Amino acid sequence: MNEKLFAALQYITPQHGLSRAAGWLANQRTDWIKNHFIEWFIQRYGVDMSEALEENPRAYAHFNDFFTRALKPDARPLDASADSIVCPADGAISQLGAIEDGRIFQAKGQLYTTRELLGGSEALAAEFDQGQFATVYLSPKDYHRVHMPFGGQLRTTVAIPGDLFSVNTATANQVPRLFSRNERLVAIFDTDIGPMAVVLVGAMIVAGIETVWGGEVAPIKRTIQTRDFRPRAPITLNKGEEMGRFKLGSTAIVLFGKDRVRWDAAYQAGSGTRMGERLGVRL
Repeated sequence: MNEKLFAALQYITPQHGLSRAAGWLANQRTDWIKNHFIEWFIQRYGVDMSEALEENPRAYAHFNDFFTRALKPDARPLDASADSIVCPADGAISQLGAIEDGRIFQAKGQLYTTRELLGGSEALAAEFDQGQFATVYLSPKDYHRVHMPFGGQLRTTVAIPGDLFSVNTATANQVPRLFSRNERLVAIFDTDIGPMAVVLVGAMIVAGIETVWGGEVAPIKRTIQTRDFRPRAPITLNKGEEMGRFKLGSTAIVLFGKDRVRWDAAYQAGSGTRMGERLGVRL
């Protein structure tokens, strides 16, 4: 199927209904349903179960339990250098580079604004003017927990309703402003090098987004929901610690402010990522 047709079909697909149905199926605990689904998925996508903390596919309570599986402690060595920014997830770089004039590059000339991505706040978007972004696509076979690229204290979260287009390369090439129109959760952290945003982007068939501090946050309500965590007991996460996860695959976007980080030259669109590897360095 060509890219334009694939994208066009998604406009007429009941995106939310299909995704919620997938979520219902993925939570089924009946052995013959969940075991068949998990074993088919492993074979279809070549999932390496030798890395999983629990290698037996039938030991998982349901498909989502398998999909968000933990890895063995030594499966993803963390670049512990004080100056490093690490990959937040397994997957591949969709795009990375500079935020220019408040705009982020998506693909093939497609751009979207930082303000749109972060929920409409000009003040928040201004914190990342002329900064850097990295977009990581998590494919179905990947480990689906998202970890901290750099240590920081949680300031606010912004839960933003939206569409649920697929977020693969074909759709990114064809759907304008894809990442700023899909359902997503924005987490803003204050760090030693200024603000850091980690944006968890929902997608078609993604049955939920979770955080380690609040549990499941999707499906997201019809209006933007902002939560300020500063009056509460501080939530501080170190570099490499888990901060969230996807029930079925999607995309994570990381933003830093101006003159704060430099991405390693080895990374470009299409480069594979492994959680914990060095993605760049602080300036």
